[in-house]
Amino acid sequence: MILTLTPNPSVDRTVFVDALPRGAVIRSRRGWIEPSGKGVNVALALQRHGQPATAVLPVGGSVGAQLSQMLRLAGLPIREVPVRGEIRSNISLVEPDGTVTKVNEPGPELDAEETEALVRAVLDNLDDVTWLACCGSLPDGVPPDLYARLAEVARSRGVRVAVDTSGEPLRASLAGRPDLVKPNSSELAQLVGRPLRTFGDVIDAALQVRKLGADAVLASLGADGALLVEAAEVTHAEAQVTRVVSAVGAGDATLAGFLHGGGAGMAALRTAVAWGTAAVQHEGTLFSRADPDQTVLVSTDVDPSRPLRHPDAVLA
Repeated sequence: MILTLTPNPSVDRTVFVDALPRGAVIRSRRGWIEPSGKGVNVALALQRHGQPATAVLPVGGSVGAQLSQMLRLAGLPIREVPVRGEIRSNISLVEPDGTVTKVNEPGPELDAEETEALVRAVLDNLDDVTWLACCGSLPDGVPPDLYARLAEVARSRGVRVAVDTSGEPLRASLAGRPDLVKPNSSELAQLVGRPLRTFGDVIDAALQVRKLGADAVLASLGADGALLVEAAEVTHAEAQVTRVVSAVGAGDATLAGFLHGGGAGMAALRTAVAWGTAAVQHEGTLFSRADPDQTVLVSTDVDPSRPLRHPDAVLA
C-alpha cells in the first residue's frame, strides 16, 4: 500500500476560457471542481489504476468538509486531521493551446498541535506501507523540515519515501535522505541555484542533489519527458504528445506512475512518463487510465548536449 501526505490540500476549480485578457470580463466555456493537492492527486491516480493507496490530509472549514465528501465519494481511503483553519480553494484557467494560469490560495495556518497531529496520522498508518509520498507545499506554521523528519522515521521502519515539493521544504527534506525526490526543471534549477539549459545540466544538478541526500532523482521535464538519475545509471524517457489539453496534475501523475511501476529503474520510468503523457491529454487533474498503446521511448544513452525545449531563465 502507498500512503500519501498532503499538508496543504485544496478543492480545485478548472475553468476553460477562449482567451485571458487582463481587466476583462471572461466567460468560460466549461469548468468543474475536483479534490486536489499533490498527494491527493497521486493517491487518486494510483487508486484508479488498481493500486491500494491512502491519503493523509488536514481538513477544516466548509471547503475541508467538501473535500472530505468528494474523496469519500471517490472511494479513496483517507486519514483526516481536523484543523481550525479553512482548507484552500484554487483555480486553474486553461486556454485553448493548453496554457494554464493557476491561482493557489495559501491555505490555513497550522499550529504546533495540529502539525503534530498530522505527523502522528502518518506514523500511525505505516503498517503494510511500501512507499510514503510526501507531496506539495507546507502551510504556514509547519516547519520546513517536516518531510525530513517523516522520512527519517519512515525509512527506519523499512518504508521508502518519495518527496515532491519545492523551495525550502525540498532543500530541507534532503537531510532525511529520501529514497526519491521528484522536482520539475524549474524546481531543480532553484534547488541548485543555476539555470538548466541542457540534459547535461539536469544530470549534473541531479547528481548534486544525490550528494545532498536523495537516493534518486526523477526530474520531470515537460515536453522533454523525464530523466531518472539513480546510483547505477541515468535513464531518459519521453513520449509523443499530439495535443496538450491541460498540464495541471501531470507531475503528480508522473510520480504516481513511477511508484506504481515499482519505484526504481527503467520500467518505473516508462510507467511514469506514460501516466504523465496521458494526464496532459485529458481535461482536469485526473485521468482514468494511461493508454496501453502509448509509445514511451526509454534509453540509457543520454546526450548531455541535448538542449531542453523550455530551458529555465536565468535565476533571479
